Amino acid sequence: MTEQTLFIVKPDGVERKLVGDIVSRFEHKGFKIVKLKMFTFTKQMAEEFYAVHNTRPFFGELVSFITSGSVVAAIVEGNNAIATTRLMIGSTKSFEAAPGTIRGDFGLGISDNIIHASDSKESFEKEIAVVFK
Repeated sequence: MTEQTLFIVKPDGVERKLVGDIVSRFEHKGFKIVKLKMFTFTKQMAEEFYAVHNTRPFFGELVSFITSGSVVAAIVEGNNAIATTRLMIGSTKSFEAAPGTIRGDFGLGISDNIIHASDSKESFEKEIAVVFK
């Protein structure tokens, strides 16, 4: 089933100059890049983007980290894009992510885990409304 999903290379990935490596993994997998954008989250955008976590103790840390520098957001399209992208990025905790996944190969921590990706069609719709207004 062809579908679209969103991934965002977080400030740590941009700062470490990993954008090309990450985007190329999606292209090599066969995904089509539909949109690509570099920007910096405002606090308001970040709070809206992470609203699902706003009652969690780590909410402030998420907002602070994602607003700390430039990010690169991409909408990709392909077969089972959401599930495949989640497998490609690996576990949220980089130290638990399998080698060969983006977080397993490049991530250093929990917040500084290089990449975000939508976890469902509903999340994708909400997240692109913030990122690609």
